[in-house]
Amino acid sequence: MQDANLNDERTGSEEQAEARTGRVVRLLQQGRRAHRAVRYKARHAVQRVGRHAAQRARNAARRGRSLSLGAAALTVATLAAVGGSAPGGLLPQSADTSAVAQAVLDHSATQRADRSTRTAPSASPSATAAAPTASPAPSSTPKPAPPKPKPAWVSPMPGATVTSCFGMRWGVQHAGMDLALPPGTPVHAVGAGTVEAAGWIYAGYGISVVINHGNGYLTHYAHLSRITVSPGQKVSAGQQIGAEGSTGDSTGPHLHFEVHKGMWNQIEPAKWLRDRGVHIPGC
Repeated sequence: MQDANLNDERTGSEEQAEARTGRVVRLLQQGRRAHRAVRYKARHAVQRVGRHAAQRARNAARRGRSLSLGAAALTVATLAAVGGSAPGGLLPQSADTSAVAQAVLDHSATQRADRSTRTAPSASPSATAAAPTASPAPSSTPKPAPPKPKPAWVSPMPGATVTSCFGMRWGVQHAGMDLALPPGTPVHAVGAGTVEAAGWIYAGYGISVVINHGNGYLTHYAHLSRITVSPGQKVSAGQQIGAEGSTGDSTGPHLHFEVHKGMWNQIEPAKWLRDRGVHIPGC
């Protein structure tokens, strides 16, 4: 009779232990389900609301994991207290308490690692989006302006004052125009051409230069103090050919400038220059 009572008490204790173990296992399963649900929400929160919501979801996942681990620890404590075993052979009946706890924690960690590998959350759109290429900063150094083309025709002595124009003067024909600046001022070829003559060559003109422009027109520069070109030399528009002086029949330092349409067929020089874009006020 006494043995029967002991067997009944042992059977009741085992049933109570199994009932407690069943409740703990269900609690563990609920914790795992909660953990999976939270991780699922965390994965979709990354896509919906970005990094901040994802961080909050990860914090919730950590809390769910803590719940799961707490349930496992409670299972170990219960089994240790009642000396029972988990259903399905989850834990050995005679296992040491610390070893059992470590086994439960290792088993939970393995399951979490497997789930993380299978269901890795997709990266946030903001994290995977390609960073926009920065547009190059505009250069602060201004580009140099293209050089202006050299004019085809220029004034023979820029800035000079007109002292006499083409026409009758003192009862005789004045066949050119006179320009005055301080003695020695450079005198320039009005256009490109070839030096036809240079030096003391014509009576009354002193030192002079004649340039043939190759289009039927010649220009004559007289009363120079010196020359810097020689016959046959090619010259360009604006090139210095001599310096202002007062040689020959002259009343003072000036440049006597003539335009010939064919040699010694002088024409009005101011109009001829204006037709070529060169304006000399005074005539």
